[in-house]
Amino acid sequence: MKKKTWGIMFATLMAFSLVLAGCGSNNSNSGSGSSKTLKVWFMGTSDTVTPITKMYEEQNPGVKVEVQAIPWDSAHDKLLTAVASQNGPDVVQMGTTWVPEFAAAGALADLAPYIEKYPNLKAENFYDGAVQTGQYDGKTVGIPWYVETRALFYRSDLLADVGYPEGPKTWDELKAASQKLVAKGGAGHYGITIDSKDQITAAIFAWQNGIDFIDDQGQPHFNDPKYVEAINYLKSFYDEKLTPSGTDLDTVAAFKDGTIPMFISGPWMIQTIKDKDPEIDGKWTVTTLPAKENNQSAIGGADLSIFNYSKNKDEAAKFISFMSDKEAQLKYYETSNSLPALKTAWDDQAFQDPMIAAFGKQLETSRPAPQIKEWETIAQSVISSFEQITIGGADTQTEMNKLNDKAKEILAK
Repeated sequence: MKKKTWGIMFATLMAFSLVLAGCGSNNSNSGSGSSKTLKVWFMGTSDTVTPITKMYEEQNPGVKVEVQAIPWDSAHDKLLTAVASQNGPDVVQMGTTWVPEFAAAGALADLAPYIEKYPNLKAENFYDGAVQTGQYDGKTVGIPWYVETRALFYRSDLLADVGYPEGPKTWDELKAASQKLVAKGGAGHYGITIDSKDQITAAIFAWQNGIDFIDDQGQPHFNDPKYVEAINYLKSFYDEKLTPSGTDLDTVAAFKDGTIPMFISGPWMIQTIKDKDPEIDGKWTVTTLPAKENNQSAIGGADLSIFNYSKNKDEAAKFISFMSDKEAQLKYYETSNSLPALKTAWDDQAFQDPMIAAFGKQLETSRPAPQIKEWETIAQSVISSFEQITIGGADTQTEMNKLNDKAKEILAK
């Protein structure tokens, strides 16, 4: 998603904010008497959240929830405008990777006093990785709303043919299964697709190899032997032609015809495969990622935050507490297919499906990308270095030394 720098945006919007300041208050409490309007920004379409906000209004007479649905591709710029003008919603849905940037800009309220007041907001209610997405500089600025993670999709019939009916459980098994699948399938067949343009691919394998590539003190470790070992493991799939080196292959079609029997992706692909590949129903499933030292994956999704300039913070916190209730979480899954962040929601029958349950299991060992505002910039260098090694043939240690120096430079700014 294209971003504009804070410097340019603030310079452009300063005059705009002054105009707004002269036009009126940013207080969204627009009603009279005891009536109140709560302004809420959600990403996507309003039909997924309106049924839930209606539930809130029914339980809280006198409160009107004004929902504004914002397309994801324009949401970042709209949030920048809101911050610059100090005029925005009371509650805002935050993509988890945006939290550090907007928290650093002072746009998100510290939720500590509200967590004490509303037990629904307590960290123990949610997956640990999801809780981490709402943390910044020692403060809680976001409450988990929905979650997603990456797991292993595999053709159970083809993996059974090479000795892995339940899918590979370790790095060694993943490599061996890929070699056997290619040997059995012949030319044009691969074991697994590894997305070199996905910023989180290398991170997942690094975490599994036991290395925090950016530590708690903000120091990068991309040239650590464990990180280099993880990259060389992935590189071996390219060297042995166990994964396609191009990006022009249609994963869904290749999964159906068996030329790519494994890939790593999120829960959104379950319905895609069901819709586009009905011919292979019963011949594929999902399992947790193979392990090295652990089988960690990446967590994503969205949090709910209180806009720091809101004058309805108490009502906003009450609303977020309501959205964290099991009934609201299940309703949102019903309207959007987004997985609940609330752990107790997973006791519902809807999540007993083995494929969905695999994602629930993976969420127990999932973690977010580094919660630093520089991560999105560093991630682009991670992708570039990975491609230099796997496609361009660069020496891994040399390239990782360059990446580490680049990360230090970015973090020092």
